[in-house]
Amino acid sequence: MDCLTLKKSNCKNCYKCIRHCPVKSIRFSGNQAYIIGNECILCGQCFVVCPQDAKQIVDETEKAKVLLQSGDPVYVSLAPSFVANYDGVGIQAMRDALKKLGFKDAEETAIGATIVKREYDRMLNEDNRDIIITTCCHSINLLVQKYFPKEMPYLANVLSPMQAHCMDIKKRYPGAKCVFIGPCVAKKDEASYYEGIVDAVLTFDELTRWLKSENIELKREMDQDEYSKARFFPTTGGILKTMEKSNPDYTYMALDGVQNCIEALRDIESGKIHKCFIEMSACVGSCVGGPVMEKFHRSPVRDYVAVSEFAGDKDFKVDQPDPLSIEKTFTVIERKLQPPTESEITEILKQMGKTKPSDELNCGSCGYDTCREKAVAIYQGKAEISMCLPYLKDKAESFSDNIVRNTPNGLIVLNEKLEVQQINKAALKIMNLRSASDILGDQVVRVLEPKDFMEVLSSGRNIHDKRVYLAEYEKYVDQTIIYDKEYRLLICIMRDVTEEQSVRDQKESISRQTVEIADKVVDKQMRIVQEIASLLGETAAETKIALSKLKESISDE
Repeated sequence: MDCLTLKKSNCKNCYKCIRHCPVKSIRFSGNQAYIIGNECILCGQCFVVCPQDAKQIVDETEKAKVLLQSGDPVYVSLAPSFVANYDGVGIQAMRDALKKLGFKDAEETAIGATIVKREYDRMLNEDNRDIIITTCCHSINLLVQKYFPKEMPYLANVLSPMQAHCMDIKKRYPGAKCVFIGPCVAKKDEASYYEGIVDAVLTFDELTRWLKSENIELKREMDQDEYSKARFFPTTGGILKTMEKSNPDYTYMALDGVQNCIEALRDIESGKIHKCFIEMSACVGSCVGGPVMEKFHRSPVRDYVAVSEFAGDKDFKVDQPDPLSIEKTFTVIERKLQPPTESEITEILKQMGKTKPSDELNCGSCGYDTCREKAVAIYQGKAEISMCLPYLKDKAESFSDNIVRNTPNGLIVLNEKLEVQQINKAALKIMNLRSASDILGDQVVRVLEPKDFMEVLSSGRNIHDKRVYLAEYEKYVDQTIIYDKEYRLLICIMRDVTEEQSVRDQKESISRQTVEIADKVVDKQMRIVQEIASLLGETAAETKIALSKLKESISDE
């Protein structure tokens, strides 16, 4: 059963889920996370840590409602951790609320826990086993079935408290249906896999939403019962606390957290452990630290105190069934992915830019503990090379460095104190500097006039393509100064336009000379015209006088 689903649109490619997944059963493709069903142990950590709520637990509320509408009596098996989830609410108050939802009645799963712990005591005294691992936690069972199949004979072949209780209810009430309510994701899978025992599984979160939708409020009232010792079951060491442990040949221990359990299983696999009874729980703090509790109600000390104060000091009064009737079988669950060869791992590491052992930083940013584990995941299609942060960083830096190094423009980066943080070769050439070390860390005033930088810093207004003459270097530059508020840096881009300015000055000089020559020619021409006009005027006057005199002399005759 796919108990955990993924909202693809919510996945932000942060890799937080793979970093917290103890068995790395998540693959990434197209910048999206996918849960690998045949590798997942349903510990729920990806659900707990996902910052975008992309992981969702499959809701079986509608399934429970269908059971209620069937006409059959439906009973609730309520996980003993409820007292930690619902502050100040006892079993009677829970029963009253659940009856209002339509359930026939509700009982504590701790009744089934009593049956299970008695069977554990019988195994220790009668079966002469070397190692016994408790099987109350379905995630631990899946861990052994999928990753430590050789240790399967050490699993106690007995039903979980949820299964034992639901079987007991159905025995006492023929025709009844049973719904388990607790803080666990894995119980949904357990109920689905072992058919006919548990008919539906709800989380506390699902129950809370259902009660709210029906406007049913839980009464804050507690009740006590001395016959309720098995209420300790949802705490670390709670199983051991309820058992007799009468066989002195065994060492009794409790482990919580998947990683601790994995280490213990490795020790067992190596033959280092013998004559041990080991209580294992995938969640830190056991069931009171279950994924639903951890995400919405994480308070380990207070939760333990709540369970401890609610538990009695005597066993529930139950009829212990025949061992064969509560026997459980486990089968190996094969994982399909094959490991790569050493040469294939080496080739993938090279693609990640890791050509020697010193390149393997094992930083864990991708979610895998080592670079080699990441390489194996890439080979198996579970990961992508781009998930390697140092690889991406080196690639980005190499790309940006190439641009900075090879651009013909001078680049200078300053901090807010106007100290040079970075400078490229083009800028060194413009300012006749031998190397970056000559100026890095020093005030920019050593090489440039700081006025424009100070203006941009104070006003927040950038300067673009301002033509500046660097008198000390006898160069002209088009200067752009940008203030990056996020990184609190000033970036100066200088384009050397000295040759361009020289050509421009030369053209302007030629133009001025041409204008001057033209003006001189025009002036000279005007003078000539004026002189010619003057001469013509004098000649015309003289001619006029001569003709007038000639006219007068002719008239006299």
